[in-house]
Amino acid sequence: MTIVETVLVFALIPLAIYGVITLLTVRPKATRIPRYRPGQEWGYAPVWWSANPAGLSADHHSVAEPGTAGSTAKGGARGNW
Repeated sequence: MTIVETVLVFALIPLAIYGVITLLTVRPKATRIPRYRPGQEWGYAPVWWSANPAGLSADHHSVAEPGTAGSTAKGGARGNW
């Protein structure tokens, strides 16, 4: 094995691998779209987030009125179980 082959195997090939990994790591940062920063103008319509889109309708009631039958849950902030 010549000195050139040794340098290729033990130096250039690992450096090439590190270079590819570095390019793959840096590339998303260089191609990222600009982010919103506090104080900038917000050019989008307001959106209310809900984990349950069906719960956004006006006729949907998920909480029972106090004192009504059907609610078997006990407890709360005081920890009365």
